[in-house]
Amino acid sequence: MAGATLALALLTILPVRPRGDAAALGTAAAWFPLVGALVGLVAGGAWVAAEPTLGAGVAGALAVVVMVVLTGALHQDGLADCADGLGVRGDRTLRLAVMRDSATGAFGTTALVAWGLLLASALAALPHDDAIATLVLAAALGRWGAVLHAAFAPPARRDGLGAAFTVGPAAAGVATALVVAGALALDLASGAAALAAAALATLATTAWARRALGGRTGDTLGATVLIAELVACLVLVGFARG
Repeated sequence: MAGATLALALLTILPVRPRGDAAALGTAAAWFPLVGALVGLVAGGAWVAAEPTLGAGVAGALAVVVMVVLTGALHQDGLADCADGLGVRGDRTLRLAVMRDSATGAFGTTALVAWGLLLASALAALPHDDAIATLVLAAALGRWGAVLHAAFAPPARRDGLGAAFTVGPAAAGVATALVVAGALALDLASGAAALAAAALATLATTAWARRALGGRTGDTLGATVLIAELVACLVLVGFARG
């Protein structure tokens, strides 16, 4: 269970005492989709509880807030830093330096606002009966994206989370099996489409990280989670309303 507790401690603010250390992060990757599913379940529960009295718009915004709070804004910080790095005109060294700066620039702020608006709007369009399943699968696929990103992108630095998070074939295989099972259990067409969309989004962020930064960092891992999660959610909402 060391991997499970480490994944919970890393990806959420739950008061879990991890039983592993940085060297075990690769093993913890197998649990990432399940932790994501837990985050989606809590957010989906908030959506379902709020929608009948407050409306779908407020429920969607509340679900986004729950996801941000439950994860300690870990992934949002990565998205903002990557957006700031994307907006830099310079070499890899300069981009990495900008991404390590704790200040959030115009590109980072714009990326966070765009992400929040898109996700909240998508969740506001969800049919009531599909809210929990959609959020559970989308959140699981987002964390699976981080696993794939780590598996296919080398570390850009010798230190930091990106360097420590080395995913082996076994952990990546388990994580992939979990999300495939979850996607197909939801619905063959919508589940497969969401799975493919999350994979394509992950490949896009991975290609950018390799070209612009030389590989993965903790920030690119976080950005991949949010982008894959958002894309999967948009696809699932489209199927639910179709």
